[in-house]
Amino acid sequence: MATAKKAAEQSNLPFAYTQYSHEQLRDVLRKMYLIRRFEEGAEDSYMRGLIHGTMHLSIGQEASAMGICMPLTDDDQITSTHRGHGHSIAKGADVKKMFAEFFGKTTGYCKGRGGSMHIADVSKGNLGANGIVAGGIPIAVGAALSAKRLGNGKVVVSFFGDGANNEGAFHESLNMASIWKLPVIFVCENNGYGMSTSTARSTAVPNIADRAAAYSMPGVIVDGNNFSEVAEASHAAVERARAGEGPTLIESKTYRYRGHSKSDRNRYRTKEEIEDWMTNRDPITLFETELKEFGVVDDKGIEAIREDVAREIAAGIEYAKEGPMPEISDLARFVYTEEVA
Repeated sequence: MATAKKAAEQSNLPFAYTQYSHEQLRDVLRKMYLIRRFEEGAEDSYMRGLIHGTMHLSIGQEASAMGICMPLTDDDQITSTHRGHGHSIAKGADVKKMFAEFFGKTTGYCKGRGGSMHIADVSKGNLGANGIVAGGIPIAVGAALSAKRLGNGKVVVSFFGDGANNEGAFHESLNMASIWKLPVIFVCENNGYGMSTSTARSTAVPNIADRAAAYSMPGVIVDGNNFSEVAEASHAAVERARAGEGPTLIESKTYRYRGHSKSDRNRYRTKEEIEDWMTNRDPITLFETELKEFGVVDDKGIEAIREDVAREIAAGIEYAKEGPMPEISDLARFVYTEEVA
């Protein structure tokens, strides 16, 4: 009788709470905090003049990155976007090396040559972020074609924003991936705005996932601020891809709290809209509430996670500050090879 009752309780739990251990779920919360605190730390460093150029922050989209990457292994690959810090951390990046890259130091992932928009870590399957809208989508299709031809079982995820769904590369890539039944998952993180233009004004269909039907693949819409919902869709898409059944288009509806970039004055959104998402739909707050409800962690445990992340971020910033700047004599190194031609 007790066993039947427990089984019934399990069946009513959200996907993530039947799929992952408590330890794994606490680690998800930690990484979501790591993504947010990393970006807040980068933003603060930018305001202090320690980082130059610009940056595109994904604060408010942490559950989307973590949910999609949960079923992936280090061998699986991703392509990212100019708003890709969360994807990098979700795929296992070291925040010390990310900060160093931001600071233009040789201890960064790309020896300080890539900066915010071009972080890559091939050892973890991160093929790199991309400053070109929709630029990473055909790269993911190429990687998936290689995986299929080699028969190595890899799955490739392509992250992109809602603005990319109106680019030709999006349509061409989905078409080719479907024809060849490639192991690729297209993930549109729809935060409502491509720069300052809303999807309602730029896209003919109400949901970007609706476009999957034209390419004979599943189109799945998820609440991008609900970790469990995103993870469930990702698991199904990964299983489909590994089984040789072809690609999936996932539309993760989410929201960015900051502007498009640091130069964005946010005149196209109301303060009330932003406040509503931050107050009522924050992915970290929603996830914490669930974790406490299902007995995964308590307030003391959450505070310990926050303190641990704060220490890691502080250490990462110090590591970046102390790292060496590139030498002018090495200007031509690490572009194509480690040696100067």
